[in-house]
Parts: sequence; C-alpha cells; structure tokens
Amino acid sequence: MKRFPEVHGQIPSIAEPWALDDRHSANKAMIHSRSSESNRLLDDPSQWSWPKRPICFIADPHADYQAFVASLVASGGVVSVGSGPRDFKLTRAGRKMQFIIGGDCLDKGPSNLELLRSIRRLFELGARVKLLAGNHDVRLLMGIRAMSLKRHPTTEHLFVRMGDKVIPLLKEVQAYSKGKALKKAPDAQECKRRLFPSDDWFERFPEAAAGYMNEAAIERELKRMRRKVDQFESACADAGLSMRDVYAIAQECRKLFLKPKGEFAWFFRDMQLTYRTGSFLFLHAGLDDSITEVVERKGVRKLNRDFRKQVQHDLFRFYFGPLANTMRTKYRAADRPLTDAGVERIGSLGINAVVHGHINHTHGQRLTLKQGLLHVEGDITLDRNSRRKEGLKGVGAGITMIRPDGHIVGISNDYPAAKVFSPGMHSFVNSAAISGLSHNG
Repeated sequence: MKRFPEVHGQIPSIAEPWALDDRHSANKAMIHSRSSESNRLLDDPSQWSWPKRPICFIADPHADYQAFVASLVASGGVVSVGSGPRDFKLTRAGRKMQFIIGGDCLDKGPSNLELLRSIRRLFELGARVKLLAGNHDVRLLMGIRAMSLKRHPTTEHLFVRMGDKVIPLLKEVQAYSKGKALKKAPDAQECKRRLFPSDDWFERFPEAAAGYMNEAAIERELKRMRRKVDQFESACADAGLSMRDVYAIAQECRKLFLKPKGEFAWFFRDMQLTYRTGSFLFLHAGLDDSITEVVERKGVRKLNRDFRKQVQHDLFRFYFGPLANTMRTKYRAADRPLTDAGVERIGSLGINAVVHGHINHTHGQRLTLKQGLLHVEGDITLDRNSRRKEGLKGVGAGITMIRPDGHIVGISNDYPAAKVFSPGMHSFVNSAAISGLSHNG
C-alpha cells in the first residue's frame, strides 16, 4: 500500500495563550476604532454563546486531499485507514463534531478531484458537514455555467476570466474523461469563439456593467480581462491544451459539476455562503455593511437563499454585488466597507466573531480585530504547491476548533503550540489552564 505522506513537523501537543495580532493590518485605525466595545466582549464571557457541539473549521484546502485528511486527523474527528482520498473513518469524537469547510476547495494544489472525493466521503460517513463557498470555487461555477447562457457582455467573458488558475483542473478532467468529448468539439476557431468574449466586448461591457459597478471598478475589470484574453490561449498551449481540448473539457466539467448525475454535482448543490452558530459567523472572507443589513433584517438564511438564487439566475449581479464580497474582501479600500454601523448591527444580533479563511498565514492561525470585530483567520496554507512557493515544507495540516466549553483553539503543524483563546482569560491564561485543549475534541 502506498504510504500516506507525513505532514511537515508535528501537530502540537502543548498549548499557549492566543494573543490578538494587528501587526499585519492594512488599516490600524479601522482595527482600533471600537477598542472599548471590543475589549468589553473579550473580557466578559457572559456576552458569548458557544456551540453545543465541537466545531472543526478547515479553510482553503486548495486541492490537496492529503492535507485535508491530515487536518481531519488532527481534529481527532477521523482516523486514517489507508493512503487514498477516501481512506478514513469517523471516530466517536468525530460523530459528535460539526465540520465546517471554509471554501476554496479548488485550484493551486495537486489534485482537485481527489480533494472533492475526500469531502464527499465525509458526508457519506454521516458527519455533520457545512460546505461554504470560496471565490476559487465559485469562479469555476460561473465559468462553466456561463457557457450555456445567451451571449451577453455581463457573462460572455466569465470562462476566460477564470484565467490560468483553472488549467490544472482542466487537465485533471481531461484525464478523467479520457478525451471522449473531443470528437464532438467543433474546429479550433469556433471553440475559441464560444469560450472567449466577443471582439467588441471591451466596448460594450462598460455600458452593460454601469448599473452594477462604478467607473473605477469597470476600468479594473477591463484591465484584468485584457491581460487574461491576451494570455489564456498561450497558457493553455503551454499546458498541452488546444482550444478544442479546452472546449471539450469544459463540456465535461458541465456534466461532472452541473448535471444531476455528475460525480461532483453535490459540490455546488450542497454549498452555502455562510453559517451561524451562537456568537460565531462562518464565511470565506468577511463582511460589509450591506451584508450586515441583510442579516439584521432577515437573517443568515436569507443570505444563503440569495446566494443560491443569484448563482442560478444572475451571475453578474452575484459576482459584483455584496454577496460575493463575503468571499473575497480583505478590507481593502477597493472592497465594500465595513463601518462602525455595520459592526454595531452584527453585534446587536449576538455575533461577536467572524471565522474565515482567504487570508493565508505561514505560522498558524491569526486572531485580529477589524473595525473592532473579532476575526479568526483560519487559512494556514495547507496545499503543498502554495507551501513550496512560501518556503514551507511538505504537507500542511491544521484546524480551528470552536469548543462548547468556551475556547477557540488554533492548531497548525507550522506553529509549535496550539493557540488557545477564551473571553475573559486572554490576558492571564497560563499553560496549566489550557493543557489538554489542543485537539481532544
């Protein structure tokens, strides 16, 4: 049997207090603007509502099933029984857990399809699983869904907009289908016409997008698309894919991901935008004021209903509106703003912390305040291709645990200790108080 590759280093068996970190913030004025209110929440355990079940949050597995399975093992929720993507089983602790996958399952890593099979196995074992949408995941959904739509300036560019990041997935699907669809593909010129935006798209797009985007955003999109239109075909050719190959593979992707009987039809069908339990809101990236207004008026379920509706019927409105901002914001000036008013709205609902991925870290999870709202950043660079670029060794592993006993625990094989945070204890917690909290479920 092929040996399951060991993760780099060891999962930590000791713990330390988890301190707030604002050293890498792009806007420290934003972080500190509500310090008195945030400190009250951090100091007062009575202001927090904790989940009834232990939560295991895994963000941004990025097509590396071995890192994903190693992370599940680190949670104590599964044990490995072999080397394959489906070779694990739930433990007693795992049957009591809530597993939340924080988006970006696709791209970057060595195997998109095997990672999806690992996630599917978790569902099949009867685990409680919430699968959240990430920007990399939805980019594929938009690209292949747009191919079936009547050509329009707001959608005809969405396939090429995926860029060269989609090429590894296309290669995997080509191997999966064994090139069967290629025989039915039209000639190369017609394939390119169907995949690429029209020649006059750059002239027509600004007017079509005016109701969704401001002038600066439209100009950024045009600049981005000029680069992608210029580079996409040559990037495919460098990977050994002709335009006929790409078109045929795209049709196979539609069968696999969008047709009811496709092997991965469950992936987008079961996906949701966000999840809330107690004082915690889980999503891929972050919040803005318009999203807090929806949550205040109609709740988190409304966000998920709107997400499903828009990705089915209005792709452009979705991707350039506030819903997609939850998957890609980094609280930059170009992102939709989260102001004091938005934080107050979300706080009035009892939500004290946002748990998310999207912003990767090489030394374990990060705990920070953004506009005075606690953010638990759980993307710890799991996939080995990204790790190699960032100077990290081997396979990554780690999870963020939200425990019913009032502790948030960050575990990563890239940091020597489990990081432990608990309201009211953040300034004086000691090793004895947190021993045994790292990953015993």
